Amino acid sequence: MKITLDNIGRRFNRDWVFQDLSYVFEAGNSYAILGANGTGKSTLLQIIAGNLTASAGTISYSDNKKAIDIEKVYSYLSFAAPYLDLIEEFTVPEIASFNFSFKSYRDGMDLEAFYDLLELQNIKYKALKYFSSGMKQRVKLALAFCAGTPVLLLDEPTANLDLQGISWYLSLIEKYSANRLLIICSNQENEYSFCTEKLNISNYKVSLNNR
Repeated sequence: MKITLDNIGRRFNRDWVFQDLSYVFEAGNSYAILGANGTGKSTLLQIIAGNLTASAGTISYSDNKKAIDIEKVYSYLSFAAPYLDLIEEFTVPEIASFNFSFKSYRDGMDLEAFYDLLELQNIKYKALKYFSSGMKQRVKLALAFCAGTPVLLLDEPTANLDLQGISWYLSLIEKYSANRLLIICSNQENEYSFCTEKLNISNYKVSLNNR
């Protein structure tokens, strides 16, 4: 899997968030998108995921040198972020069944293995609206890691997690990120210290004098 950004830019109203960003993300590598709060990390990740369109430039996707249509990109990606909503009336089995009706489980994974990975067996039949923010974040991460997708996109993955949850997240990275294209947005080093490549979004900020 390969994702190519060619002179990407994004603006809101008349203000550019970033501009002239060209970069290539390739399978088997791990990337950290870095920058202070408000610099556009999440915006860039949303563009990569196809949830936002770029205001300038182009983005293309390919798998084994074969172009992927933008309408089908979702099936190649798994995305987890603290601001993504879950269907709060669902229980864990219901949200898993819903999610994996669109995406397949990764090899060796099934519903029971998903429960075991989540480590929330005692409350799995409660509606998600009764979960703490940390437990909801665990569900989001588990759904992403357990999907059989070649691309894994994570935005602030340890947000709302306690120390035990952070250790759990790092164990998921170790077990389930190999041979995938992993992109993490963060300004917390413990979330991305293992990444082999780093992209600082601040390098593509537009100065006030050039707006």
